Amino acid sequence: MEQSATLDIETLKITQQQFILASQSLHLQRPGCDAVYPVGLYGWRKRCLYFFLLLLLVTMIVNMALTVWIIKVMNFSVDSLLVLRSEKNVTLNARNNHGQLTGQLTVGPEAVEAQCQRLEVRSRDGGRLLFTADEEEVIMTTEKFTVTGSEGAVFGHSVETPLIQARASEDLKLESPTRTLTMEAPRGVEVSAANGPLKVSGRKDLQLESTEGEILLDANTIQLGSLPLGIYTASPSEASREQALYELCVCPSGKIYLSPAESSSTCQAMSNICLWS
Repeated sequence: MEQSATLDIETLKITQQQFILASQSLHLQRPGCDAVYPVGLYGWRKRCLYFFLLLLLVTMIVNMALTVWIIKVMNFSVDSLLVLRSEKNVTLNARNNHGQLTGQLTVGPEAVEAQCQRLEVRSRDGGRLLFTADEEEVIMTTEKFTVTGSEGAVFGHSVETPLIQARASEDLKLESPTRTLTMEAPRGVEVSAANGPLKVSGRKDLQLESTEGEILLDANTIQLGSLPLGIYTASPSEASREQALYELCVCPSGKIYLSPAESSSTCQAMSNICLWS
């Protein structure tokens, strides 16, 4: 019993010593105070961050100032029109999905040029076609086409139109100064002056020709003014030698022939010319 008690006491001493040693080792390994690690940017990193922020702020201010200046110079506004200005020209291009040029509008100092397959001008509501032009023809669908120039309208080739009419209280003049003036229609050409005279004049010859139909002069009075007067002579040979004047005669069939002018009419309805016509 004494030996067992002695062993227990020694075991208890050993256990206390181990506990004391373990406690001392833990006490030695524990630092005197916790380590403190700083959080954030310091030094040159912090200065670089502030520099980039300042540069970004300056860039934003300059960008806003340029935007305001462009809006003011170009007159951009919700209430005003869009104005494009250039010292040379302004060109607008239209391209398809493949990047090919399909249309171009160029506004230059001397002319406005449009390159496209078809040019159309519509009314204000966009429903009515007023003007169209392509490689084949030019069509105008307006009710009136007015030319206010002092020289009128000049056409290099033929003109096809159902009606040519002057304004009220103004004259209509069709003139060809150096060439001929031709009016043709498969079913006839009508020239009328409802409230005034109709004048047809030419520098040289004026020819009225009908290949199949007739020429009808329908009026109460037909006058041929400024015609020279013939002088009657007893001998027709002397008349032809002195003054070659003739009388215009018309046969019942409508044929016109000339007859030597005398003091009275020399036209004969039963002349050989009328009988053999």
